[in-house]
Amino acid sequence: MHIPSFFRVKDMEKIKSFIQSHSFATVVTTMNEKPIATHIPVSFHQVGDSYVISGHMAIGNPQWKTFEESEKTLVIFQGPHAYISSSWYEKEAVPTWNYQAVHVYGKAELLEKSELVKELTTMLETYESHREQPVLWDTLSEELLEKQMKGIVGFKIIIDEVQAAFKLSQNRHERDYIRIIEQLEAEGEVEMAEEMKKSSI
Repeated sequence: MHIPSFFRVKDMEKIKSFIQSHSFATVVTTMNEKPIATHIPVSFHQVGDSYVISGHMAIGNPQWKTFEESEKTLVIFQGPHAYISSSWYEKEAVPTWNYQAVHVYGKAELLEKSELVKELTTMLETYESHREQPVLWDTLSEELLEKQMKGIVGFKIIIDEVQAAFKLSQNRHERDYIRIIEQLEAEGEVEMAEEMKKSSI
């Protein structure tokens, strides 16, 4: 991913927080020299000194069969994005687009059944534990779980490269920056405005 120095993010805590908040990812590999992608929720966690992405996909999805032959798997995470009109600047310029994106790379491998159970248990706890009647691993019948487990394949990716770009108008001076936030809020682009406020220059 091309990242001008203004917008490059290297802080792993900031990247980790971003991934956890935008965990619906695009997983990219190649099949017969053609890029293929799957859009799925994944988990991000630290194991020792390594960062790991884990998840699962349908057994009928042929992409999981490419994990072994693919030297690298790319996982893309995307946050809010918004059109930025240059009419909001003090001086003449061209429009642009603000966005947040993280690319991670690593070698994918399939999970053993016990690892997949742990992955699914954690995912259910993440998205269900705060609900009034949470659907958790231990609340589901063994019959249902066994049936559903036959239809999915788990995987993990030990990350060996991270590229993160938060393009939030950091290259504009303060007056332009404040004006952009105000105009984004006026147009209903609240998420991008909030991200800019958090990264205020």
